[in-house]
Amino acid sequence: MALRAQFENSNEVGVFATLTNSYALVATGGSMNFYSVFEAELADIIPICHTTIAGTRIVGRLTAGNRKGLLVPTSTTDQELQHLRNSIPESVKIQRIEERLSALGNVICCNDHVALVHPDIERETEEIIADILGVEVFRQTISENVLVGSYCSLSNQGGIVHPKTSIEDQDELSSLLQVPLVAGSVNRGSPVVGAGMVVNDWMAVTGLDTTATELSVVESVFKLGEGMGPGNVQGSLRDTMVETFY
Repeated sequence: MALRAQFENSNEVGVFATLTNSYALVATGGSMNFYSVFEAELADIIPICHTTIAGTRIVGRLTAGNRKGLLVPTSTTDQELQHLRNSIPESVKIQRIEERLSALGNVICCNDHVALVHPDIERETEEIIADILGVEVFRQTISENVLVGSYCSLSNQGGIVHPKTSIEDQDELSSLLQVPLVAGSVNRGSPVVGAGMVVNDWMAVTGLDTTATELSVVESVFKLGEGMGPGNVQGSLRDTMVETFY
């Protein structure tokens, strides 16, 4: 299901949280309302780790991960790394990355099978992403924006990209990712969909300003309708390559 939340006064949920199918990271110091949205849906299913990264609360922009792995920037402290290791499942590999483009959440957009990355990311980083996350890696732009992590939100069921992404680009990205894509916005017209929401295979959290129309597009493309839960996330609609919502 798709829910709305706010971190303090910010609607940019994807800045302060990272959500995957096996764990969730949330920034420390938010209101109980923010945490309760995650805990109500996830508490019995996957661990929710309250953390900072490099002493900051923008955990969603500094980290990138999926069910199999978690990538953190080199500025992550030893204590933070140890806390992450203690909090998330042992099967999840955690790796510090030495990369000039250190806001990993802005330059990597991934699900459990494939990752889009910033065209200028280092070759070594690309290999680490493929290895730790167990994904195929493609260097891409989204609507001519290099920050693929900011302008794309992706799960194993579908994805939302920058609202000005052309149909040709959507088709190309969709065939790379093997999931249906739609060009859309969150938080009342914000094109920064990656930073404005978090999603996994059975829930999405967007900012409080997200309109009912935007929310229904999110629910449609990520297949968050009735009957979608952690037990039956492998939807039968994977064949549909591109869907357009009117």
